[in-house]
Parts: sequence; structure tokens; C-alpha cells
Amino acid sequence: MDKKTALPSHWEIKKMTEVVTWGSGGTPKATEKSYYENGTIPWLIIGDLNDGIVNSSLSKITELGLKNSSAKMIPVGTLLVAMYGSIGKLGITGIECCTNQAIAFAKELHGVTTKYMFYYMSMIKPKLISMGKGGTQKNISQSVLKSLDVVVPPIPEQERIVSKIEELFSKLDASVTELQTAKDKLKVYRQAVLKEALEGDYPCVRLKEIATAFSGYAFKSKKYSSNGRYVVVKIGNVKPFRFDFSRDLTKTSEIDDNILNKYLLKKGDCLITMTGSRGKRDYGYVAMVEDQDNYLLNQRVSALRFDDSVALPKFYEYVLSSPQYRNQFFSYETGNVGQGNVGIKALTEPKVICPTLKTQEAIIQSIEFRLSLCDSIEQTIDTSLQQAEALRQSILKQAFEGDLKI
Repeated sequence: MDKKTALPSHWEIKKMTEVVTWGSGGTPKATEKSYYENGTIPWLIIGDLNDGIVNSSLSKITELGLKNSSAKMIPVGTLLVAMYGSIGKLGITGIECCTNQAIAFAKELHGVTTKYMFYYMSMIKPKLISMGKGGTQKNISQSVLKSLDVVVPPIPEQERIVSKIEELFSKLDASVTELQTAKDKLKVYRQAVLKEALEGDYPCVRLKEIATAFSGYAFKSKKYSSNGRYVVVKIGNVKPFRFDFSRDLTKTSEIDDNILNKYLLKKGDCLITMTGSRGKRDYGYVAMVEDQDNYLLNQRVSALRFDDSVALPKFYEYVLSSPQYRNQFFSYETGNVGQGNVGIKALTEPKVICPTLKTQEAIIQSIEFRLSLCDSIEQTIDTSLQQAEALRQSILKQAFEGDLKI
């Protein structure tokens, strides 16, 4: 469809440079303490952007840092756009602040409102991402922003478009909140399933009596190879009941026999992450090796190898993920305010139930039946959330093509 002919006759298509004058910030020298210590000026980085009103910053700089860098003060109500990494992430300043160079800000607007451009930039975010260049972290420049076209209705229609978008988004947000609440309740229910299934008058043992624990190895990155024989399982790869290599698949092939004997994982090994945020229980995730024979255990992850004459690994994958075990596991947590971690003792000292193999098998079947229902419901919720995001983009597309009824 040719927008120039499809748009309402009184709308225009202008070059970005005609409607927005872009600027970007800067970073004071990181090694100069006087630029940061006791700073009072909010200094935004991409992590501060929230696709809404930005009212706080993780970092602050001093007046001296501001003067000795290319950072610039930005007034309240300024549009912000991420150019590095999270390309197209947006914000509108709710405070007077400055930014680093990874964020572009609208210094001046000509014939467009801030809110209108905020939603217009939301609509073209997929295009911005596709224009990113670079290796691991894609980036765009101000030149990319300046090369774009902007659909420009008269100001009164811009205001009506914004009002209609926000009305529809408000309803959509309410539905998304309900879906997220349902998803959170499923997490609670899963823990309740495990807790209930693993309670009973069964013999108890310390884990070290039925399993051998071992920690991972600090594999050297210079040995990594995209076509390596072995997969290095890192802390970020271990999720509850599964492995995820979608963001970090690391392989290696230059491994000697001594390392293979110590760190090559076997079917039935239960991996558990050993470090995270102190007090938040965002680690201790457990996943069992199903049938792979090429996984190597990396540092900050440990493994338990069970005595299969008395313990079914699948059963203990559930035990290790249960509230009963996790409460004991985290009682060994140490670390400073931000970082929390545990040692091997946290794995091996807790007491766990040890029913007969036949009973373990029966409990596994009961848990899996109930958790499969959870999985089915969660899949439905995830599909609905994806549809909600698609609907959001559809609303924006219609709005800026003149097809949204306002």
C-alpha cells in the first residue's frame, strides 16, 4: 500500500529531520571519582528506560562530571529513544536529567507533539531493530533516526489519535495484567503441587547419603569454538526443569581426559545454580540431564549424581525444586547485600524424603499429571499475551495509517 495515496488527504509524510531535532548524551570518565561520588544529577542509561514516564535513574553524576563530558541536561517531557542494545526502547522524562550516549533525545519538535512521536516511535520499533548493525549487540545511530519518514496529521488529530490509542491500550493493559496475575498464580500452584506430593511419612536421609555432589569448572573462553563437540552449561542456561541455550550457546572441543572425567555430565545428573541475588531466591534452579552426552559443567553450577539403586533422578529433580528443600538450601546463603551464593554443603546437608523406588515412581506420575495441566494453561496464557502484543502493534499501525476510528 502506498501511504502517500492511502493516508487522509490533509495528512503529510515528512522527513524525520523536519519534525525532530535529535541529540544524544555522554559519559563522564569512569575512572574519575569526582564525576560520580555524591552526584545529584540523574544520569540515565538504557536500563532506566521503561517505555513510559522515567522518574528515576540508577546512576547520578556531579556538576563536575556534567561539565567535563558531552552529557547535556534534558527538561521534563522529553522523548527518549535507545540506540544501543535494546533498540527502540522508549521513555519520556518525568524529571530533569541527562543521559549517556546510547540514548537519543528529542531536542526540538516541529509540528508534532511528544506523545504523538512516542507512539509513532513505538509503531516503528520493529523497523528500527531491523536497521541495527553490529555483532553481539546491535546498534543504530542518529543518522538512522534522521533517515526515517514520519506521518504527520494536524495537531488536533494527533491529540485525538493519542487519546484513542491510550484508551485502547488502557483496556489492553488491564487484560494483560489479568493474564500475568494468572501466570503468577500458576507458579504458586506448582510449588503447592510439589509441597503436597512430597509430604508424607517417609524415611528421611541427608542428600549426601544418596548422591554425590560436584561443582563446575572455569572453562577458558579462548577454548570456545562454534563447532565444538561439547556444550558448556553455564548458570544462565539452567532454568526450572529445563535447559535454555537460546541466548548463550557455548561450545568447546579442546578438552583433556582429566577434565572430561570430572565435568562431563551423565544422564540423570541434576544441575542446580549456586549464585544469584541475595535474599531473592532467584537461583537454586534445577534441571536434569535427560539424554545428552556432551554437556560440561561450568562454574557457579553444581550437579548431584544419584545412587540409582535407591533414588530416581526425576523424583529428586522435583524434591530439589520443592519448597521443603529450597528452604533448607537457602538457609546456607552467604554473600554481600547484592550477591548471594551457597556452597556444596547447601546441596548435600539438607534432609530429604527417601521412599521406595516404587513409591518414587508413583509420586512422579502424580506430579507430572498435575504439572501438565499447569503447562497447558500457561501455554494458553502465553498465546494470549502474544496476541495482546500483536493487537498493540495493530492498533498503532491503524492509528498512523488513518484507519483508527477516533
